[in-house]
Amino acid sequence: MTEVETQARPRRKQLVGRVVSDKMNKTVVVAVDYLRPHPLYRKTVRKTSKFYAHDEQNEARIGDTVRIEETRPLSKLKRWRVIQILRRGSGAPIEVADESISVIEEAEE
Repeated sequence: MTEVETQARPRRKQLVGRVVSDKMNKTVVVAVDYLRPHPLYRKTVRKTSKFYAHDEQNEARIGDTVRIEETRPLSKLKRWRVIQILRRGSGAPIEVADESISVIEEAEE
């Protein structure tokens, strides 16, 4: 084996952000906030970057917090894909993992 074959492929970048748009089919726009010091005044400034991410099942909604991962180019702007939905946005119904338990049964307990 050569040295190139033994090296593992580098891990893909992962970011966490909030969904700001879900109007497109199988695509969401994710805003990632980060803090940087101002180059001259050194005050911390909040910056935001937007990324177009592929959402195969159209599960993500506006306000959700999602984890995205870098991938090959999927379209002109899409270079990321949604890995998982970490937290639902406000007002969104929470899906029940086990469908045999209803919401009414949980409230009675």
